[in-house]
Amino acid sequence: MMSPALAKVHRDVRPPIRKKLSSERMKVLMVAFACGPNRGSEPGQGWNFAKGMADTHDVWVLAYAGFRKVIEKELALRPVSGLNVEYYRLPFENRRHWEEGIDRGGLAEQLHYYFWNLGAGALARTLDQKIGFDLVHHVSFMRYWSPSAAASVEAPFLWGPVGGGESAPKSFYASFGWKGFVFEFMRDAVRTLASLDPFVRRTAHRATVTLATTDQTAARIRQVGGKNISVNGSVALRLDEIDRLGQLSAPKSESIRFISVGRILHWKGYGLGIRAFAKMVTAAPGDPVGSAEYWIVGDGPERSRLETLASELGVGKQVHFTGRISRNCALDELSKAHVFVHPSFHDSGGYASLEAMAAGKPVICLALGGPGLQVTPECGVAVAANSPKQTVDDLSEAMQELASNRTLRENMGRAARARVAHEFSWEVLLDNIQSQYNLLVGAARFVSNPT
Repeated sequence: MMSPALAKVHRDVRPPIRKKLSSERMKVLMVAFACGPNRGSEPGQGWNFAKGMADTHDVWVLAYAGFRKVIEKELALRPVSGLNVEYYRLPFENRRHWEEGIDRGGLAEQLHYYFWNLGAGALARTLDQKIGFDLVHHVSFMRYWSPSAAASVEAPFLWGPVGGGESAPKSFYASFGWKGFVFEFMRDAVRTLASLDPFVRRTAHRATVTLATTDQTAARIRQVGGKNISVNGSVALRLDEIDRLGQLSAPKSESIRFISVGRILHWKGYGLGIRAFAKMVTAAPGDPVGSAEYWIVGDGPERSRLETLASELGVGKQVHFTGRISRNCALDELSKAHVFVHPSFHDSGGYASLEAMAAGKPVICLALGGPGLQVTPECGVAVAANSPKQTVDDLSEAMQELASNRTLRENMGRAARARVAHEFSWEVLLDNIQSQYNLLVGAARFVSNPT
């Protein structure tokens, strides 16, 4: 039964979903290396695409064998008609990864994904010979600089949404510390090598249509030979999630609280947030703004450095680090906050900012990556990132304005929630993908059978 709040989202906020342009069920091969029910990030993305498109098509998912247990458990409890899953793993893999589903990390994960796609291409061709797919769709991982097993199939090929082309401006590298500097240098090097990789270029060339998460990624894809590229949002929330986030209680304290949520990594930009917060607080001693708090929810390798920074700037008692906590606890902290701060340099998607908007929080972010596309002037502030000083000054100004203007915060919060429901629900995203399917298959059939 749809809750009254969710019904209101449907009735008052979202426009009607367009009807499927074709009543015919297509046979779709979906390459979703990461595919996990009830998971966030890439696995959740892969599963939601697969399950969503199986409502109207016969979908075969090609996934990594490490997700077999969670998928089979979910399908045993909640079968999905029209969904078939095939698994692939590389020979001689460690059992704890493919059988127990233990994640890799760092370079090992990158190399594994690269070679998995090369190996899975043979299985994709075998399935195509047996089934005869109408189209093939790559959904996970969402990065342009690795090849896709989907390129091995001769059917029309939809690549994306894919990201990974976003970059931190080089003027910020010196502020990242030596580890962050090395990370950014290596990331740039990998993407440069990808532009020369014949398997990556083959994927880009084979794609009939490519959906890029941002303009920066679109430009990178053109460099590797991509064509027919359009910028398309990559992240979405289910309507029940939008409903649940919208029902979080409003902050009870009059003391202004800013919040950031996510792993504490250099490219998340929390150092900029702390510097901007300190600048705002020290400029308003004795003022209510001067007693504001900044909560950083999560943990990671940069935490110690940021704690030291907050102390050195004189706001050590006003900047709070929760460490790693459960999702329910994180949502509880979000409910207590007035403004969400997300100064990330290269988020292709931006789930954290999207969830904050759904919860009715105005968002302050950088005008980069996915969050820079999500946040409009009506629902937050997207700050240009030209230099560290300019960015800190502009972030601080945005913090001060929102901290001192309750009406503005509330109006932006309402607009943020409406924007998520209107533009970033899974129903809207799947409807957009459906339109791409119809265009791809329709064009292919016209070429094969011109009248």
